[in-house]
Amino acid sequence: MSDIKVSIQGLYKIFGDNPDTAMQHVADGMDKATLLDEHGHVLGLQDINVDMRAGEVTVIMGLSGSGKSTLIRHINRLIDPTAGKVLIDGENVLDYDAAQLREMRQRRMSMVFQKFALLPHRTVLQNAGMSPRIRGEEAEAIEKAAQKWLERVGLAGFEDSYPHQLSGGMQQRVGLARALASDSDIMLMDEAFSALDPLIRSDMQDLLLELQKDLHKTIIFITHDLDEALKLADHLVILKDGYVVQQGEPQHILLNPNDPYIEDFVSDINRARVLRVRSVMKPVNGYADFAGVVDADDTLENLIELSEGDTTRRYLVQRDGDDVGVLDMKALVRALVPQHTADRGSIR
Repeated sequence: MSDIKVSIQGLYKIFGDNPDTAMQHVADGMDKATLLDEHGHVLGLQDINVDMRAGEVTVIMGLSGSGKSTLIRHINRLIDPTAGKVLIDGENVLDYDAAQLREMRQRRMSMVFQKFALLPHRTVLQNAGMSPRIRGEEAEAIEKAAQKWLERVGLAGFEDSYPHQLSGGMQQRVGLARALASDSDIMLMDEAFSALDPLIRSDMQDLLLELQKDLHKTIIFITHDLDEALKLADHLVILKDGYVVQQGEPQHILLNPNDPYIEDFVSDINRARVLRVRSVMKPVNGYADFAGVVDADDTLENLIELSEGDTTRRYLVQRDGDDVGVLDMKALVRALVPQHTADRGSIR
């Protein structure tokens, strides 16, 4: 059985009065700027192909206007594409009728919004239990689910409060609890933390990762912030002007940008804080004389501190007690220097 939960295939979205005719122009090779200038149509998404694995966090990122929010709204069919498919568990949701769409949105998907979208006249407990209430479940089951997830997100004791009595971070925790109480396999999160202050935002990211260790949800997370994307993503998709510039494992993208646009994106990242030992280690291959043992998921920043800046040291890398590689501090230093696409071929 495939572990692909959501598959977007050949997806196009054109905004305008006659998208089908405009689609033919695009198929004939017309670019976004020409389509707008000559035909007054906007090419919102262009040939998107992304597979999202069950139990992983797929982050879709890009600047304003890149098409990321348009893309996520195709997954629950708040927007219908001009062409292409959206498959969930192998089924094309574009074939769903109204009843099937309601079932999908109520039971198989949940959504966390940037602006919290809490009902002001409902208590925290009532807001958190909104999804099972809409499905018509019994009052006792609704309250039990809402209480459970409020406790998990750190809001025990605030059940009888109203949204206006909570801080922004607390309100977003209610939104997260509401999504979790729906008991859906898929969570859509559109700029969910971008309205929060930096420290609160970081706390919410940590909370999401902590919950994900236990829940293994399929999370599709939209952001314009690369630090957030690198922190959260198992699979990273970077959009520009409605098309995918690069996608893959975040550490690989950071070390191997395939486009000047990606190079610009990653140029100001604190690589030592983001890169993991597993991304720069080598096979063990008989190496000996180690300065110590480190974990594969340690950051390079931790290794720099551990080594006291001594580039002659070499560390054995382990995961769950098993030897998985070797980290040479000289390789670590090289990884801290961004490579440019034009130069990569000459670097050994």
